[in-house]
Parts: sequence; structure tokens; C-alpha cells
Amino acid sequence: MHELPQQLANGLILGAMYGLIAIGYTMVYGIVQLINFAHGEIFMIGGFGALTVYFWMPDGFSLLAAIPLMIIGGVVCSVAVGTAAERFAYRPLRGAPRLAPLITAIGLSLVLQQAIWMWYPDAKKDVSFPQFKGEAFEFLGTTIQPGDLFVLIAAPLCMVALGLFVSKTRSGRGMQATAQDPDTAKLMGINTDRIIVMAFAIGAAFAAIAAVAYGLKQGQVGFRMGFIMGLKAFTAAVLGGIGNIYGAMLGGVVLGVAESLATGYMAEVPGMELFGGGAWKDVWAFVLLIVVLLLRPQGLLGERVADRA
Repeated sequence: MHELPQQLANGLILGAMYGLIAIGYTMVYGIVQLINFAHGEIFMIGGFGALTVYFWMPDGFSLLAAIPLMIIGGVVCSVAVGTAAERFAYRPLRGAPRLAPLITAIGLSLVLQQAIWMWYPDAKKDVSFPQFKGEAFEFLGTTIQPGDLFVLIAAPLCMVALGLFVSKTRSGRGMQATAQDPDTAKLMGINTDRIIVMAFAIGAAFAAIAAVAYGLKQGQVGFRMGFIMGLKAFTAAVLGGIGNIYGAMLGGVVLGVAESLATGYMAEVPGMELFGGGAWKDVWAFVLLIVVLLLRPQGLLGERVADRA
């Protein structure tokens, strides 16, 4: 039990990353009811965009000073790809049966992954990402690495800022109206196309911030990293309640903590020795999702998606 605080801290750090990516899923689905399975690759592109900015920095440039510029570079790359995907891949299919944009999203995911593999230098293997130098520090019985502080600060700030934006600004209220009834919103003078592009852009920006956090934590980025992280983030969005911004973050944290606890303790449960360790963490993540959906199909905080049937 003396390891429990550390396991909870590890889960919180991982879950905050899931939550940042999950917000992009939940915003897009809440407004256009599209499962954007290319969102994981948009996250991946944000990581490579941030890394490219770092490569352009002069030698000896402080990583702490470089991080804001890396975030900007990653956000620009992710937003450009996300908004282009909305304009050229998803918008022409907006009135089509739901299966068509879903298949398009899967295809776009593969295209983006292979594009980085082919054209980014040395991307055929994982590429080193800069990390903070220095020793870890102790906090409430846990050991926190310097790179982990970034996501612990960025995730709640982004979530609160987005919540205020959606509830307090004119564009945010336009998002709520478009999510509720896009046809009526258009009749009321709301540019629904602009609102949808904005949702894609915000989700892509948050994914890029999560990619910087991932790189700082793992010390590397790779063209495959978007697949499993995107899948976990979508799981977190469903777990918290699809269409619910705060639910996406809560779902991410619950998922991260569950993975950490399963990795740390499942092997110690009598009869479950074979199902512990890191190799089984993905399995337990989806077991948790199944259990929650069986008991509460709308997610932990409830769905916020209008019925357009």
C-alpha cells in the first residue's frame, strides 16, 4: 500500500494526457456526431511539429524557453491538418450516411500515419524528444519527474479555459446551439460551418499540447504513437460521457488511474498473476469501459448530444 500514492500520481499524469486528446473527440462528436478516428494522428503530427521547432532552435537554447515556441509549432501543424481534414474530407460527407465519414476518418488516419513515415526525416523509427534535465522531486509521498509537471498544469488550465469559452463567449454559445440543432442555428444567423471548423481547431490544438506532454514524458515521438493514444482518448470520451467536456477529462483521469493500478497491483491478486504488468494495461482499460457502459451507458457525467434521429 505504500506504493499507492505513486500509482495514483502516475495514473493522474497519464489520464490528464488522455483527457486533453479526448476533448477533441468529444467536441467534434457533440457538434457533428462524427467519430474522428484521425484525431490520434493529428495528435501525432502535433508532436512532430513541436519537435521540428526544437530542431530549429540554436544550440544551447533553454528547453524551458523553447516549450512555448514548440507548443505554437505543434498547434499550428495540428490545427492546419485538422481544419483541412474537416474542409476536404468530412464536409463533403456531412449529409451522407454515418458510415461514410467513419470509413473516411479511418482512411485519413492511415494516410497521415504513412505520410509522416515516408517524408519526415528518420521517422521510420522513434525520434528522440527533448527532456528536462534534473532530478525528480518528492511531493506528498510521490516522485514527480520534471517533464510530468507540464501536463499536470496544462490539462486543468486548458479544460477550464475551454469551459469558460463555451459558456461565456458568443462563439461558445454558437457551438452549443449548433450541437443542439444545426438547422435552427443556421436560421438564427449562426455560421455553422465556421463553428464546426472552430471545434476541429480547438480539439487539434489540445491534441498538440498533449503531444508535447507525451514527448516530454516519454523522451521520444513516433509515427505509430497516435493510434493507441487516440483509441484510449476515445475510450476516455465515451467513459466520461460523449459530448461532455468535463466528462472527457474525468474519463481520461479514471482511465489513467485504472491502468496504473491494474499494472501495479493486478499481478498480486491471487489467481490473477498472469493478467498483471504493463502488457495487460490496455486490456484492463477496455474492461473498465465495458463495465461502465453496462452500468451507466451514458457515461460517468452523462452524454450531451442532441437526438437528431
